[in-house]
Amino acid sequence: MVKRGFDLLVSATALLVLWPLLLIVGLVIRLDSPGPAVFRQERVGRFGRPFRMLKFRTMRAEAVAPGPLITVAGDRRITRVGGWLRATKLDELLQLVNVLKGDMSLVGPRPEVAKYVAMYPPAERALILSVRPGVTDEAAVQFRDEGSLLAATHDPERYYVEEILPRKVRLYTDYVRGRTFGGDLALLGRTCLVVFRSGGK
Repeated sequence: MVKRGFDLLVSATALLVLWPLLLIVGLVIRLDSPGPAVFRQERVGRFGRPFRMLKFRTMRAEAVAPGPLITVAGDRRITRVGGWLRATKLDELLQLVNVLKGDMSLVGPRPEVAKYVAMYPPAERALILSVRPGVTDEAAVQFRDEGSLLAATHDPERYYVEEILPRKVRLYTDYVRGRTFGGDLALLGRTCLVVFRSGGK
């Protein structure tokens, strides 16, 4: 109850304060490239229920649907504004709406698409999906530069499945087994520090 109450308070307050910024970002996206400002993608939520996760669109609209599910640094599908949004994590702000609706929590295992969730070992999958997915978590902090890691490989998809995904699964399960409200606050603070210290790079 404390976690959900905190999620509601923070997401509602943040959306109330940030709505002018959200409108400006949406307008800039529309001016930068044709297509909608908001990108919706089906992800797997708590208890395996699918939901539509919201993000600001960072890729050319015509290139999103047929493209690969993972994104590497320098991906030609990314727009000029999209690159900046990804670097600053402003594209994730709309997930506050998902938090308000109850699809997500501020902190929890990052939601994946069904293709990758199906690759989780069954026991770990059940554990991970027992909680709401989050806007941030330990994996999001540790893999801040995931796109660059993938870009440095010959086969980004294979590297993600064989190297990165298993490490994320371990971090997800560690979080679920040891989660505390204080730990969530610490992760939120670390996420903010990582974004600010990077200087948007």
